[in-house]
Amino acid sequence: MNYRAEIDGLRALAVIPVILFHAGFEIFGGGFVGVDVFFVISGYLITSIIINDIEKERFSIINFYERRARRILPALFFIMLITIPFAWMWMIPTQLSDYSQSLIAVSLFASNILFWRESGYFDAAAEEKPLLHTWSLAVEEQFYMFVPLLFGLFWGLGQKTLLMVLISLAFASFITALTTNSDSPMTAFYLLHTRAWELLIGVIAALKSDSIKSFKPNAALMSNIGLILIVAGLTILPSNALWPGGWTLVPVIGSLLILLFGREKSFAHAVLKLAPLRFVGLISYSAYLWHQPILSFL
Repeated sequence: MNYRAEIDGLRALAVIPVILFHAGFEIFGGGFVGVDVFFVISGYLITSIIINDIEKERFSIINFYERRARRILPALFFIMLITIPFAWMWMIPTQLSDYSQSLIAVSLFASNILFWRESGYFDAAAEEKPLLHTWSLAVEEQFYMFVPLLFGLFWGLGQKTLLMVLISLAFASFITALTTNSDSPMTAFYLLHTRAWELLIGVIAALKSDSIKSFKPNAALMSNIGLILIVAGLTILPSNALWPGGWTLVPVIGSLLILLFGREKSFAHAVLKLAPLRFVGLISYSAYLWHQPILSFL
């Protein structure tokens, strides 16, 4: 796929509020919304790679997982290794026991399940968990266990059939998130079946990105609306908003619009292509990995 500088800017717009939220800046009380933006971006980029490989007749599920491992694991395992001596020196026995469990869970891409069972994301004790942020990586990797299989099963039946399957799954996941949130907010927050719809929005965007020519005259407007929605999701989140839920549609749809129309020259395009934002976007994975351990141990 062709490089899109504005997507790096979008990554920066996602990671900066997450870091500031975890650092306690009240102006970014909705900073955790950045994770939702990341989910949409991730679904889009991975699907674009899969489609490109299928069209060039070189797609392999084994190669897909191998590339994901090379992309994710070295930096992740290095962070885990770095945190061990600090945990050993500074944690009391009960904390050290919880931390040891998280090391195992992260290695198995199951940390979202562990942290779901332990406590809430917004609890004070959560600030002392150096690997808490890996829950979102676990959701992504669990999701990517299934996406290549879906493409393998339905691509041959035509893109329309595949698209209908993806839309149906996204709708079912979103409804599940809404119904689960009222009874068990932490279940809805952490687990794959209530988060999959956000990644699937990115998958759908990748499938439709080359077939929306009828919207081209309004592309700049749609791109600008997307940026406004993302900023709104980050800054004016209602205090009683359940997450993920109806309000989550605001940044998710905003991300979708940027991915579909962000190539066109617009205010949003100009902002997201700014060099400082692109730089942060290029290091966003590392920044995301490092911030929580540093803040936690501090």
